[in-house]
Amino acid sequence: MNFPERFSNLPAYAFPRLRALLDHHQPGGDVIHMTIGEPKHDFPAWVTDMIMENAGGFQGYPPNEGSPELRAAITDWIKRRYGVAMDPDTNVMALNGTREGLYNAAMALCPEQKKGQKPVVLCPNPFYQVYMVASISVGAEPYFVSATAATGHLPDYAGLPEDVLNRTAVAYICSPANPQGAVASREYWAELIRLAEAYDFRIFADECYSEIYRDEAPVGVLTVAQELGADPERVTLFNSLSKRSNLAGLRSGLIAGGPETIKRVKQLRAYSGAPLPAPLQAAAARVWADEAHVAENRALYQEKYAIADAVFAGVQGYMPAEAGFFLWLPVENGEETALKVWQETGVRVLPGAYLSQGDPGQNPGEQFIRVAMVAPRTEMQHGLTQLRDCIYL
Repeated sequence: MNFPERFSNLPAYAFPRLRALLDHHQPGGDVIHMTIGEPKHDFPAWVTDMIMENAGGFQGYPPNEGSPELRAAITDWIKRRYGVAMDPDTNVMALNGTREGLYNAAMALCPEQKKGQKPVVLCPNPFYQVYMVASISVGAEPYFVSATAATGHLPDYAGLPEDVLNRTAVAYICSPANPQGAVASREYWAELIRLAEAYDFRIFADECYSEIYRDEAPVGVLTVAQELGADPERVTLFNSLSKRSNLAGLRSGLIAGGPETIKRVKQLRAYSGAPLPAPLQAAAARVWADEAHVAENRALYQEKYAIADAVFAGVQGYMPAEAGFFLWLPVENGEETALKVWQETGVRVLPGAYLSQGDPGQNPGEQFIRVAMVAPRTEMQHGLTQLRDCIYL
């Protein structure tokens, strides 16, 4: 039996790869999980009540694009958060988590050719793995652009060669960045939008960490696009309740963009999508409408930023995260460090190279580990202290 070749060169996914590295070694202490970005703070207690109150909805097929109430809650949130008015019928759609949307947007919107050539999809490097597999799935060339200290830990798409930009159909960008926690400024967004206009490509803005930050709320791409008067089809926003509201398992995400963009994504989803069950949509609508729990959640992360800054004070190369809940810690070799830390302390972290592309010596994540600050505060502080003492002292 023949199998397709398009995915034959995919590396093992980050977490199976981590298990292969660590699991046949004994931990050096009580296990502390600091690998996956799975929030552990409490979600609002009334979410369960909302699901139960609407449980009868499990009996029917849910609205594919999201219930009117959910879509209205999403556009209300976009207006509050970004200052941009959107039509709940034509500018947004509910997603079963943003990964679905980040993948299907490429399927629905990336052309088969750009100027008669194979299209390019720009990806930051390190990157969220769905960007790469979406690019491959549509027959495009994923083009990885290193996001390092030299570029402010965001990709310098404007510095790419002319021939690459001429073939670019889509540019993925994550702000706040996973894993580095860097935030795109208003100037960065403006430059990227102008670049996209000049070379006629789409921006897929993954802003899933936008509500977890130190001081000021990160500016969003929709805000800047509106200020510039950009074509509404140029920019597509993705966000979710996973990090904002500690509801990764609810699978409530959003896609927002121009009416033609959303029309095409809806059409594809009508054939291939798996909409959120109706009781979960009802709960999600209320969660998008509530900001009190978001402020409480953000305050907990702000305490964690302060703890991390104190633990790593004086450590050369330590970069305080501007936003999100990851630390991107410099080490000599990420894989060797992750194994050492596991064997000596029981703390489990992710080698940065597992989130990046590039041969040894050329991989921008090779000399980093990613550390998720999602554990309870005392456990997290203990884990970070063990990391510091094991790696840097």
